[in-house]
Amino acid sequence: MKFLFLNSNIIETVIFDFDGTLAKLNIDFPYMHRVIDQLISDHKMSTQPLHSGHVLERISETAAILQNQKPEKAKAFRDEAFRRIETIEIEAARQGELFDQTKSLLTELRQRSIRIGIVTRNCARAVQTVFPDIGSFCPVVVSRDDVREVKPHPEHITTALHLLGSLPRTSLMVGDHPLDIETGRNAETFTAGVLSGHFAADDFIKAGADIVLKRAADILSELAPAGDLTVSGGHQPPNSMQDV
Repeated sequence: MKFLFLNSNIIETVIFDFDGTLAKLNIDFPYMHRVIDQLISDHKMSTQPLHSGHVLERISETAAILQNQKPEKAKAFRDEAFRRIETIEIEAARQGELFDQTKSLLTELRQRSIRIGIVTRNCARAVQTVFPDIGSFCPVVVSRDDVREVKPHPEHITTALHLLGSLPRTSLMVGDHPLDIETGRNAETFTAGVLSGHFAADDFIKAGADIVLKRAADILSELAPAGDLTVSGGHQPPNSMQDV
């Protein structure tokens, strides 16, 4: 069965962000930043030339600079940096929990024959810690361990869609951060922002979200059965619709 989204667009696949969208991990990002910036300083590097405020990108930028000096230094830095942030993520996951509707949401989508996937900048171990039976509810989970480039680069989504046998023009990316909207737009999917994180509806509208919902589970009410309607190739460009 096919399902209609906004303006009669067909949706066959839904891709979810994890932390803040399906689960609450409470990662202390300011602390993580301090840990990595201290590690950068320990390697006699300055944080001043770094362009990104995101931890993973700061690690990549620093490693690239070190690579030009001495490759083994770059590897040692990257290994230690990821060891430290993984420790923080896993500890947060131990204290975290799934949102109440997560399992029923994933179950309902699969019962409707909608393909589902999860993409996350977190490590796989953190996801497994808070959701040990995730494989029983979602067939495709793409963590940062599975890609070379993390969100907002589209590789997370394109990898998930490839594994699911899905196309961007019939797929929807759902997340609690404007970065998720940017990622979906980069991958040319439809996008939905959810207010279960730390951002307001206006933040998602500015990012170009096609729709903003209170929680991820509300997407169920936005997907109407399309019966035997044939796909006509009428996918509209992302950001062509808003329903807030």
